[in-house]
Amino acid sequence: MIDRIYCEDCFETMARMPDGYCDVVMTSPFYNTNKKAGKNRTLKNTSVKSGQYDYVRYDTHVDNMTNDEYSAFTVRLFNEFERILKPNGCVLYNINYGSENTEGMFLAIAEILKQTGFTLADCIAWKKRTALPNSCSPNKLTRLIEFVFVFCRRSEIKSFYCNKQITSYRKTGQAAYENIYNFIEAANNDEPCPFNKATYSTELCEKLLKLYSPPPTDLSTTRLWGAGRQQRLVRVCRFISSVRKSPKIRSNGRTTGSERKSHFQLCNGRS
Repeated sequence: MIDRIYCEDCFETMARMPDGYCDVVMTSPFYNTNKKAGKNRTLKNTSVKSGQYDYVRYDTHVDNMTNDEYSAFTVRLFNEFERILKPNGCVLYNINYGSENTEGMFLAIAEILKQTGFTLADCIAWKKRTALPNSCSPNKLTRLIEFVFVFCRRSEIKSFYCNKQITSYRKTGQAAYENIYNFIEAANNDEPCPFNKATYSTELCEKLLKLYSPPPTDLSTTRLWGAGRQQRLVRVCRFISSVRKSPKIRSNGRTTGSERKSHFQLCNGRS
């Protein structure tokens, strides 16, 4: 499954993964904040017209679960994450709350903590470069940040991997580590596309993976981690951001076919 992008239900993809397959999971699922999708608009009548984006944000998914449905989906997701994650790996979970449904995100996170083996290790504030002004509300602020929750197994809260460098040792022998703030500034997204107003931020992916993705244990591949592997990780992020940009998907500089193909060859090297 290495070096491929699978355009399919993530549960189908994870079902093919053996236990302990992934070093780190980075995900930004649908936020379940589309209040208009469940009223008088459906997927059948929300095609893009005259270059304008419609309310429904996805081409096959209506983003309007109930809070209970969304929490159940999230718990199912994290139970699979726990199975495929290697020891001391973590989940980087980017999500935000909605203007109308301000509770859904927090209820889902509470169920993760209650019903799975994960605990919350950190909460990172992602400061975007720009934000749409909240000019229609008399009391709600303009949201310039989103959250990236760092989850690890409850039993690994003191051992999960983070690339913090040792700066010195105290007289007692205790290591002192560099100071890294739980704050990342990165571009909002790479660019909009006809299927989604926001794709994803390659810059955010690069910074998160550099911090939480462990280096290879094989010393012969150390050089790849310093340059090539990081470049391939960024190529993965850029490819994912571009998947919905047009019916033709480009990989390694070549057109590889329809957007609906189940997977695409990404690169020749191991990522």
